[in-house]
Amino acid sequence: MKPILLFILSTFVLACICCQLNASPQIPDVLVYKNDTVATYNLILEQYLQNRETSKGEKLFGLSFRDGANFNCWRGYQAVYKIENDSLFLVDILKPFEIRSGKIDKIASAQKILDIFGVNFKNGRVYIDWFSGDINFPLSKNVIRWDGVFYKIFEKEKVIDVRNGKVLTDEDVVNYVHDPDAIDRRDKSKISDILFKELKKIKWKKMPECDCSNKYLVTIGADGWVSKVKLNREDNEPDDDDEQCMNIIFNKLKKLRFDIIKDKGKPIEEDIYIELWITEDGKMENWTR
Repeated sequence: MKPILLFILSTFVLACICCQLNASPQIPDVLVYKNDTVATYNLILEQYLQNRETSKGEKLFGLSFRDGANFNCWRGYQAVYKIENDSLFLVDILKPFEIRSGKIDKIASAQKILDIFGVNFKNGRVYIDWFSGDINFPLSKNVIRWDGVFYKIFEKEKVIDVRNGKVLTDEDVVNYVHDPDAIDRRDKSKISDILFKELKKIKWKKMPECDCSNKYLVTIGADGWVSKVKLNREDNEPDDDDEQCMNIIFNKLKKLRFDIIKDKGKPIEEDIYIELWITEDGKMENWTR
């Protein structure tokens, strides 16, 4: 095989592997808190690794550090954190699925932590003084949102407020607020159908001379109301016809109010993808996939 062809083939295979790694569901890290050992979707160690360089200028999150990477753990490790005396610590860096198998290599874990943190590794742990933010873990099995790879929002969660490694507060939160007068949005896959049903009421044949067949993102605001409509493309700026179509769609949808979704107890907005096709006789088809 010619070298150039071999190079192209190798590049293609590597790209496919990387895509598979990034698209596959990922295992979470682990937090020991009080009497519980729970999954946490906050990559605290990963944040540290991506901002630190070795003495040679090489990123610690390079391939050499991720020797254990696989489709379900692209980062190549599973970190174990512990909260003790209102302080947050890193206690283990394990190979993927060591916890599941029950065969934990504490010596290898300690060596990996020592290699990264040096003298800051004391009494079998590292004080995580670099982290400030919220740490959350599920209190229920009901997942209301998932990015398809890693991050999940559970209906009920514990949220721990940490500042420079010190725990300030913890709170039990509910991330889904149902209002009997609002539209249920637990199942995100059904929302585009709800939007389409409303848009189908528009008398498209009587609309101004503009083709509104396009891909759109409809934003449901933090308060549950439809707050914005924009084109789902980055190739160019919307022209006058695009703006007119977005206004038509928004004016039809702005009266819709949905249940409120939160993340770590804070209301969030959400974009819903829709693709519309308007026929010459004014009929609208739902091309959303």
